[in-house]
Amino acid sequence: MRSPRILFAAPASGSGKTTIVCGILRALKNRGKRVSAFKCGPDYIDPMFHERVVGVKSGTLDLFFSNETQLKRLYARNTEEADCAVIEGVMGYYDGLSAASDEASTYAVAKALRVPVVLIIDARGQSLSALATLKGFLDYRSDSGIKGVLFNRMSEHVFKALKPEVEALGVVPIGFLPKSDDLMIESRHLGLVTPNEISDLSGKLDALAALLMNTLDFDALETLRGEAEDLAIAAEPDVPTMPNTVIAVARDEAFCFLYRDNLALLRRYGAELLFFSPLHDAALPKDAQGLILPGGYPELFAKQLSENTAMRGTIRTAIENGIPCLAECGGFLYLHDTLSDMDGNTYPMCGVIRAEAYRTQKLSRFGYVTLTAKTDSAFFRAGESIKAHEFHYFESGDPGAAFTAVKPNGREWSCMHANGNLLAGFPHLFYESDPKPIERFLRACAKED
Repeated sequence: MRSPRILFAAPASGSGKTTIVCGILRALKNRGKRVSAFKCGPDYIDPMFHERVVGVKSGTLDLFFSNETQLKRLYARNTEEADCAVIEGVMGYYDGLSAASDEASTYAVAKALRVPVVLIIDARGQSLSALATLKGFLDYRSDSGIKGVLFNRMSEHVFKALKPEVEALGVVPIGFLPKSDDLMIESRHLGLVTPNEISDLSGKLDALAALLMNTLDFDALETLRGEAEDLAIAAEPDVPTMPNTVIAVARDEAFCFLYRDNLALLRRYGAELLFFSPLHDAALPKDAQGLILPGGYPELFAKQLSENTAMRGTIRTAIENGIPCLAECGGFLYLHDTLSDMDGNTYPMCGVIRAEAYRTQKLSRFGYVTLTAKTDSAFFRAGESIKAHEFHYFESGDPGAAFTAVKPNGREWSCMHANGNLLAGFPHLFYESDPKPIERFLRACAKED
């Protein structure tokens, strides 16, 4: 497979990756390129930002969720109609599943996809010292894959002075972004949900893209993208013969954490997805045979969700009447008797999980987990596992105990409800890591034995 592609990494989080990648994506789109974007790691928010604000298709590349064969397939599926691909790294370039491991790191993704890497270095308060960081990253792994460098918060004068030194290291000096606080994408922006925010940020991105057009060498970037090696993509596995199903999927300001590849798998397996809003609609889509309640920000909209009594009642009745339901994190919170908002106010919710959901002062659980079923249930068999991720400040009076969750460091705990037609809990599942439970979910929706 021939696919021009580039990956942007950094020495650490907070180096400006998201700001710069979004600006580059907008600039490429403005130049008429058909771009596919990707985010390394389990994050929902950056891909959502790429799609809603920048306006480019975006997916997930993660070597905990996927092995290398699956990773390449997912990359290929999501770049079929693209001229080029831009990949945004996660954390520091070499940071992996544990403190002393590069497993599942951005570096590991770059190696698997044989993609040229541009290192983004935050040069605030530095000049020549920034090159020590660059040389350290080049030397730390002989196969670093780093082919270019881009300096954030650096002046034009300093960049021109350093350019020959960068070239002497065998690296392409792609350019610089001068200090421009008014154009930086702050973390609060990444949870954007409202049309007004999208409009405001879209204008900011246009200004950022215009600035980068003057400070980055886009021809050099295109050359690097074109140097990506051909990828050998394994044949796609056979798709099982599946019934046609109609699945209601919650998607609005409160429920927006949806992996593109999860939705694509459902469609490949014959599901018609009907999106609805627990905030704004009064009932589930007509003829829905199954229900998916993804994660998101229900705590920010607890009052509005509670006031929509028609929808709460419809969902409770549908689940009580046997509709197969997958609920993750925010969707799981919504199913509780009550949910507290960010100010501690408590509101009635769907009443399916007979417990309260409440805010804590710190991350309750965070990071990758492997979920293993303790007993047989509607969608899992005892001993079957699926990869997932947790990130939540909220807790439940009844988090469930149907599965064992194990982190890469060996820590484990019980979690998840698997009662009849309901699978619900805090973990966000990545369906591609084991599609069998999703096959069973869809067959249950079609009322197949």
